[in-house]
Amino acid sequence: MNKRVYSISINGKVGLNLHDLNNEKSEGNQLTTRNVTITDGAGKLATVNAVSGDMLKHIQASHLFKVAEGNEKLPMCKGCQKFDANRITIDDDFDSFTKDADSKSDIVNKMIEMCVIDDMEGILITNNNKNIGRDSIVEFGWLVAIPEEFNSENLFHVKYSNLEKTEGTGKNEGQNIFYRPLNSGQYAVVNNLEIARISYNDISKEYVLDREKAINRYKALLKSIMLTYYSPEGAMRNTQAPHMTSFEGVVSVSYSSVPAPTISALNPNYKNEIDSICNTLNDIGENVELKEFKSMGEFAEIIKNLINNTVPYGVKEG
Repeated sequence: MNKRVYSISINGKVGLNLHDLNNEKSEGNQLTTRNVTITDGAGKLATVNAVSGDMLKHIQASHLFKVAEGNEKLPMCKGCQKFDANRITIDDDFDSFTKDADSKSDIVNKMIEMCVIDDMEGILITNNNKNIGRDSIVEFGWLVAIPEEFNSENLFHVKYSNLEKTEGTGKNEGQNIFYRPLNSGQYAVVNNLEIARISYNDISKEYVLDREKAINRYKALLKSIMLTYYSPEGAMRNTQAPHMTSFEGVVSVSYSSVPAPTISALNPNYKNEIDSICNTLNDIGENVELKEFKSMGEFAEIIKNLINNTVPYGVKEG
């Protein structure tokens, strides 16, 4: 019998070199990389390079869209079929349904039935003056460089041209000079998956989909997570695709109704901390498992085993 997964947490370090996955702003001919200020356990401040959780979430949603595209077992609303940011709110069939719906719970049921992406990635439904929030099942923290384990620099670039620049035409002619950031380092990853909420209506407190449909969505979600880590998208990939050199960490899996433990790799002792929490939870009657990985291949193997040997928490035994 397959174990039922309540939640999953992925914590670790990924090595990325010579990348520019997330720019903060552009001023004149200067692109600026995104930096954030963090504190260590002793309260010491450090300013480090970072990739926003918004970027990571967009990458994961894009992979989920590709997994669902062409798979009739994974329905998508008309908005998500075009990967439109407005998602189900621009689906005419859904819009018509919301006009005469008896309750917000019925609207959420309809949304879950119609679209795998809106079910798992979250959505704010505003059709016909409604205001119904659907929280995302997928949570990403910032991808944060570990202090003293990263480097950022700016490189000089120029576009050579034999043409003289024509003033006032707005054409991209002539010899243009610009500066582009470049980043390398070890980055802390924090990623939580509320598996128990797949097909779950937070208003009625009931599951909407049958066993097979819920399992299909669970497998698609896990596949999109795996693809996110070994194929990160982002800015400047046409000439600065990242050199991924390492991925290590732990996957904590909760099989009972407690969140899977998470501690950021910004703490050098994060693996032992998470292991200690898992042991404590198991000692008080919960069921939590820790899976360590030291490479992208080992991480992919963990995800494969979860896909093949577990099911989401809300499904009935079959």
